[in-house]
Amino acid sequence: MNEEVLLKLGRNEPCPCGSGNKYKRCCMNKDSASAQLTSVFDDIEQAAAMTPDLSLEDLNTLIEHKMNSVNNNAVADFCGLTASQMSNWLYAPYDELEQVSISTPADLSMCPIMRYLELILEEAMQNDGSFKATSKGNLPAKIVKQASDILPEFAISKYQRFISISAYSGSNEDKFDALHYTRLLADLAGIIYLRSGRYHVKKTAQKQYQTQGIQAFFIPMLEAATRQYNWGYFDAHEFDAALRPFWLFMLWRLNTHASVEKLIEEMIIAFPDLVNNPADQNPLTHQNLDRLIELRFVKRFLEFWGLVTLDPKRRNGDEYIPRHVAIQPLLAQVFRFDV
Repeated sequence: MNEEVLLKLGRNEPCPCGSGNKYKRCCMNKDSASAQLTSVFDDIEQAAAMTPDLSLEDLNTLIEHKMNSVNNNAVADFCGLTASQMSNWLYAPYDELEQVSISTPADLSMCPIMRYLELILEEAMQNDGSFKATSKGNLPAKIVKQASDILPEFAISKYQRFISISAYSGSNEDKFDALHYTRLLADLAGIIYLRSGRYHVKKTAQKQYQTQGIQAFFIPMLEAATRQYNWGYFDAHEFDAALRPFWLFMLWRLNTHASVEKLIEEMIIAFPDLVNNPADQNPLTHQNLDRLIELRFVKRFLEFWGLVTLDPKRRNGDEYIPRHVAIQPLLAQVFRFDV
């Protein structure tokens, strides 16, 4: 593409490739990446021409220096993160994350997931480390009722107007999404397991609970939710998106401005291949991505963990209500961003 055209082309103008999409959602990232790489190669070629006796080792050092420079420059499309920072947030283990710390709060009373886990562990500890599952392999009615009864204690209860279809209560585990989610995470985290029709708490987990309390399992449960759990488990959409790797970036942005609409736009700018990717057999639209992020990230992750709440009301008469989450105190107690 002609460089003069690129300089004059606005982000929201139609892409000159003829796709019909805005430039920012089509070739902009490709052009930017190509321009960066071209600049790096030009610098290397110029250095090699000016120093003909440059050794291979020196040339490799120069290339490494130039690439590090590119990777450590703030990227506007990443909301100011560098490529290296973004890579770290996408792939690094918790103990290697940069510019963010994750802590276990002293008080987990406002975290639905951890409160439900505590009920499960208490039932097992009162029965020599295990309890009987239902014939379908679910948690017994006693735990389901106990978990349903504590709904009024959570911030999300403000919006649970129809208790019969609430994700935070139910007559059995199959109808109680947040409790079912908790049980799945506890299994993935290696805290409980089902054997011979009974749920058992692992011996090591029993000792941890006795000495450290429910706090011992906060990080393992959170890691299971963000590293192992299938975020599409509860829905059967014909469209899909692998949102889980982006959870920390999304959390940072939502913690910054609290706007779901703004988060969607930032995700599309940062990761344009999420939508309208011709390589996908069933590419996502902007609307589909919006739906998945609200459902899987906000409702079935952040709200389940007690980190935010989102008013489900969308309209006031004919007026659309912007979706702004209410950041709960627990979020600041768990996550500290230094960006």
